[in-house]
Amino acid sequence: MSTTTSQTPESEGAPEHAGVRGGRLIHGESTAEIPVHLLFREDPDSVAVPLAPAVVGRRLGTGEQPRVRASALPGRRVPVVDPELVERPARVLPGSVGVLAGVCGVAGGAATSWWAGLLSPAALRTLEIPAQVAAGLGPAQWAAYAGAGVLGLFGFSGLTRGRTGNAWVLGMFGRYRGTVRRTGLMWINPLVLRRRVDVRLRHWRSEPMAAVDANGVALRVVVLVTWRVNDTARALLGIDDHETYLRQCVESALARVLSQVAADPAASQDAVSLRDVEAVGEELTGLVAADAAPVGLEVFAAQPTRIEYAPEVAEWMQRRRIAALDVQHRDTVLSSVVDSVEDTVTRLTMRGLVELDDYERKALVKDLTVAFYTRRSADGR
Repeated sequence: MSTTTSQTPESEGAPEHAGVRGGRLIHGESTAEIPVHLLFREDPDSVAVPLAPAVVGRRLGTGEQPRVRASALPGRRVPVVDPELVERPARVLPGSVGVLAGVCGVAGGAATSWWAGLLSPAALRTLEIPAQVAAGLGPAQWAAYAGAGVLGLFGFSGLTRGRTGNAWVLGMFGRYRGTVRRTGLMWINPLVLRRRVDVRLRHWRSEPMAAVDANGVALRVVVLVTWRVNDTARALLGIDDHETYLRQCVESALARVLSQVAADPAASQDAVSLRDVEAVGEELTGLVAADAAPVGLEVFAAQPTRIEYAPEVAEWMQRRRIAALDVQHRDTVLSSVVDSVEDTVTRLTMRGLVELDDYERKALVKDLTVAFYTRRSADGR
């Protein structure tokens, strides 16, 4: 007796279990194979698998929500400058080349004049130059004059002097041609447009700027900014006026920082206030440097040098401060008087110098308190 075993083809699917027919469980969903290494990646910037049309918001075949890139989240916008506008060195020649070209042009003009016979005999005898038959001013002589003039003009007009701490930004026909940071005598194409920019470390002390603290109290703040031009192309060509932009960045950062800190917190002595100049300066420097970096400015420090109340609230705040100091002084004096009275009464009774009932004790305490308080108030201690 033989037993025949029949195999089910793989194309017919898995066998049925509990009345459920094998096959696709979710109709209308397209599936695809996912590499194993993508299922166990922990990189937050990993690329999500393309989503199926029927399963919106999930990665294909995993049931997991898609990961969102950090750059896609809404945040503070940063100024964007043309990425191709980056400082690069310009092509210049040594100054000796320009001097040589200019001298050659002058010499060519003199030789053409000798050739045309325009030099006087006296000048020829003085220079010991032999005379020749004058050729006159013809097309060849005019062409020689033109070439010598152009050579001399280009040679001498292109000479310039580079100074330490300054740079030249070159442009031609509206295009950026490079930056020259060299010093000494050099030759630059006279057809290009030159713009000088100061690249030294510079200090700018602002005028008193209006601001408010966390409590809405009006202030006047003076800020000292240490900065320099780091990218000359972006500083001069990427923005209208980089110095004005820096001042506006300081004003904006000052408003953001001071509006979060109280000028004189009365709740706790440990609370952060504008008296912590170092912390305020660090926060202010970070904000100004971040705003100025895209336009080629490098900010090293932005420190407040003077923080004072606005004139309209200065007198009122001064009276309030004096009143607070007076209350604190009176409280200190009263605490000291009470301690002294307690110590005096305790010593008198402990040593048996006096025997006092409740009425006499209260009277003694009253008299000592008045005497000590009057004495210390008069002495100002």
